[in-house]
Amino acid sequence: MIGTMPLLESFNVTCFWYNPNIHPYTEYKSRLNALTDYADTTCRVPTVIVQDYYGLVEFTRNVINNLDNRCGYCYETRIKETAKYAKEHGFDMFSTTLLVSPYQKHDKIKEVCEKYAEEFDVGFYYADFRVNFREGQKTAREKNIYTQKYCGCIFSEQERYIKL
Repeated sequence: MIGTMPLLESFNVTCFWYNPNIHPYTEYKSRLNALTDYADTTCRVPTVIVQDYYGLVEFTRNVINNLDNRCGYCYETRIKETAKYAKEHGFDMFSTTLLVSPYQKHDKIKEVCEKYAEEFDVGFYYADFRVNFREGQKTAREKNIYTQKYCGCIFSEQERYIKL
């Protein structure tokens, strides 16, 4: 997240990177580098945990027969891994930057987070971070921080650049 968020004011925050949905590999690396550079130089998040897994084959294998639900697969996979990691490493709760974007399926994300919070018996911090979306984009441009141009998967890249 870009900027000072209420979450950062109230909690000790650790970033957890797990994004096997982001393609191509150059985009994956650009986003990961933006996060680690930002955390190192600009924000007050002292720890970034990177589960560095570029999962093109697994991702495409799991969504190819149901492209209309690729976002659901993405949410399930990423949020489950986050909740699991939080529980296994003694974190009190987790949240997700997916809640920042006005382009994401906010209600579905919240539902999936609540499901895995219950399954792994770890708290889920919910906030509608979309109110800070435009401010975050502006701050990123001012600080010359890389920002994504599409959601992340190869199919969203196609939708962004090729009008079908």
